[in-house]
Amino acid sequence: MRTRISKARRLVVKVGSALVTNNGEGLAVEALADWARQIAALVADGRQVVLVSSGAIAAGMQRLGWTTRPHEMHQLQAAAAVGQMGLAQAYESVFAQNGLHTAQILLTHADLADRTRYLNARSTLITLLELGVVPIINENDTVVTDEIKFGDNDTLGALVANLIDAEALIILTDQQGLYTADPRKDPSATLIGEERAENTALEAMAGGAGTGISKGGMITKVRAAQRAARRCALMLVVGTAGAVYPAAGLAHLARDAGARVVIVNPHASELDPVAHAVLRGTAAQLLPLLLAPESMLPQSVGGPSGA
Repeated sequence: MRTRISKARRLVVKVGSALVTNNGEGLAVEALADWARQIAALVADGRQVVLVSSGAIAAGMQRLGWTTRPHEMHQLQAAAAVGQMGLAQAYESVFAQNGLHTAQILLTHADLADRTRYLNARSTLITLLELGVVPIINENDTVVTDEIKFGDNDTLGALVANLIDAEALIILTDQQGLYTADPRKDPSATLIGEERAENTALEAMAGGAGTGISKGGMITKVRAAQRAARRCALMLVVGTAGAVYPAAGLAHLARDAGARVVIVNPHASELDPVAHAVLRGTAAQLLPLLLAPESMLPQSVGGPSGA
């Protein structure tokens, strides 16, 4: 696994609020400068790097003199608006010292849920990477509501990794890594060196956020790793009733990760509502047409399910 990461040419790096703001004491400029130097070295080696950075709300809290994270949406949005200015300036400054330009990109869940906006975001990011610019991505906390939030930037990092077909997602944290239990409460907890994302036991080992500044904790990092590992551009579901789990859940996971889901089945199935398109016919009839160099699929055999 480490060899694969070392050979990755396109990477997404996510840093959290606790690291960016030194646990709420103010922007950790030395840390930002260190990351900029390391990313500049990667770019000089021919890599493409996207940085997903939390910290706008935490930076705004520090500027406004707040010591605890507010719960009211309007206060969170105000803090994000204040903090994003300082965050963008700080990143531009430290990367400029290493001869690199940065670009600020603020996303909402709606940007990745809508296909046209998804493709526009992808095109913009890839263009920036080809120009040698380092995109700095954060959730647009100033305008989002609870109903349309990503929820945490670990999730956003995984979605961005899928968006640009990154070969690696690296999540930086102020902890050594994932332990078998919370080491603050269980002295027998041991550090997990490497594990497969699909191991369902990992979520039970992870806990919530460790500070009042950050949001998420190890549980969101585990889920982000799982989300990134499940990525695919297109899932074909062929000839299944969609009633047997966990296999039937894969279509839901694929769609949640941004993939297009297409059902091939002569009959209605429980997965039809999940699909972007439902093609009525047998596998013998439709798969040769779908897999041909230029699909000659007749319009009469299927159509969008309304998803």
